Amino acid sequence: MTVYDSAQHPDRAGGPTPSHTVGPFYGYALPFPGGGELAPVGHPDAISVHGGVYDGAGAPVPDALVELWQSDQSGEPVRRAGSMRRDPVTGGFAGRDGVTFTGWGRVATDADGQWAARTLLPGARPGRAPYLSLCVFARGLTHHLFTRLYFPAPEYAEARSADPLLASLDADRRETLLAKAGPTPGTYRFDIRLQGDEETVFLDFR
Repeated sequence: MTVYDSAQHPDRAGGPTPSHTVGPFYGYALPFPGGGELAPVGHPDAISVHGGVYDGAGAPVPDALVELWQSDQSGEPVRRAGSMRRDPVTGGFAGRDGVTFTGWGRVATDADGQWAARTLLPGARPGRAPYLSLCVFARGLTHHLFTRLYFPAPEYAEARSADPLLASLDADRRETLLAKAGPTPGTYRFDIRLQGDEETVFLDFR
């Protein structure tokens, strides 16, 4: 994995050509009921993450999709199915079972470009700060974009300092990967900016 950060690498900042522009088709088939409800119903440790997706001009993107992957509360990868169960009789969507934590979700932005999910705080692993992996699909993108959401809790400050991805970034670019604590405990805001002066750092997996 490498960081694709056009703000730090202007020589690589040439955007995609428009010949195979995708979307906006995501909102018709890919979202599913309860896609942002990763935390089991009534879980006492549930947290809320929300934010907006914005284009290079700062305008909200109302037809984007945000996918989330994460580890469990112990910091281990989640390898449990059940996010998109099907009814064996009708073949229709049966929804989550309300008990299993699968560590995966998918939410669409609304008319104001906002998205929200309810999940569990991932556990820390040695040398790495807790984070959510995010994948963004949006109109005008020929490839989806990967980024991370790190949490601002003071108790994770040392882990953030040691995290190899965060350590590789300049301070101002590092801030684009850090969620902001909300007014209510357990709530976090994370805005995704596709381009512009405050463009979110995106990752290039090779």
